[in-house]
Amino acid sequence: MTQPKTLTKVSDLDNVPFPPGRVSKLVFDDGNVELRHYAPKGVDNQVPHDRDELYFVVSGSGTFKREAEKVPCGPGDVLFVAAHEEHRFLDFSTDFQVWVVFYGPKRAK
Repeated sequence: MTQPKTLTKVSDLDNVPFPPGRVSKLVFDDGNVELRHYAPKGVDNQVPHDRDELYFVVSGSGTFKREAEKVPCGPGDVLFVAAHEEHRFLDFSTDFQVWVVFYGPKRAK
């Protein structure tokens, strides 16, 4: 478990390293809720996760694909993904970034 960090702005994340094998930066983890910052570049190759998650779009725009569904998304949108659902962002702008909240227990597939 990582101790909570205090950030005053998204640009503070420039100094936060990517954990090994991860494409998002950890901001907070208390064991129950995990907050990450995700700003894919070029292609979003994420794989399904073992916890439910919420994406909060901070900037940019794109298309969110969850299973067979595709929806446009932009700043202010909130997107839900259940554990183990296939999902990714498509055709996103270069300034696209989201906050990701993982929550709930890890669920076996």
